[in-house]
Amino acid sequence: MALESFSPSLLIAVRFLISGSLMLLGVWWLGHPLPRGRGLAWTSLFGMLVLGGGNGSLVYSETLIPSSLAALFITLSPFWYSGLEAIIPGGEKLTGAVLAGIVTGFLGVALLIVPDVLEKGMSGAVWQGFLILQFGSFCWCFGSILQRRRGESAHPFAIAAVQQLSAGVFFVIPALLERGQRADWSPQGIGALAYLVTFGSIIGFSSYVYTLAKLPVAMVSLYTYVNPLVAAVLGSLFYREPFGWLEGAAMTIIFFGVWLVKRFSKH
Repeated sequence: MALESFSPSLLIAVRFLISGSLMLLGVWWLGHPLPRGRGLAWTSLFGMLVLGGGNGSLVYSETLIPSSLAALFITLSPFWYSGLEAIIPGGEKLTGAVLAGIVTGFLGVALLIVPDVLEKGMSGAVWQGFLILQFGSFCWCFGSILQRRRGESAHPFAIAAVQQLSAGVFFVIPALLERGQRADWSPQGIGALAYLVTFGSIIGFSSYVYTLAKLPVAMVSLYTYVNPLVAAVLGSLFYREPFGWLEGAAMTIIFFGVWLVKRFSKH
């Protein structure tokens, strides 16, 4: 709904500038100190990776593919967690069972991508949206792993505030230079933006940062099971987005692959 009223870069910039500013006011009111020095620089960088790269990719992908399909592709993020953990020094190495889970997950993705490529060739939107989201998943997981390993001592809400504001500032220039920029401040546009600011950023992302500091990554990443189900229901309810037997079969296969990865991973 927000993308019907705002161009992608402008939406990202405005959303996170508002939520980051509100979060900073809340952190100041609660008396939590902000990260300082190098901690502030690293926190800002992680915010640009996780939100700028991760959430930004989601926004751009949804100009190409339905939100339910985008949420299903994001379900592959545990594979990125496992792969990045394996190549970063000190991380857990991949086992045969984990590799089998990754292969299984991508077989499920193939069910969705191959028919579109065979029908439309390289001009199809599904594989393009998939690649954009895999870049976003890489940024989100890489930034989350580095943030967790650095172990910033500031309160998670302070970290979330800095990261959201950093992502908003990062997208100011792309928003100003964006071709075909549009901003429709209609009730629907304002309502969608307010929802993203409140539930997506202030509540949703802050909860993610908080749980990332308190719980194992494997438990935190369980949200990937919930997103596609919620997106499929809401996409069908509000926009009649297609979600038939093919999407259901692919989701089952992907979920099984993700379960294998989680079952045989320690992180």
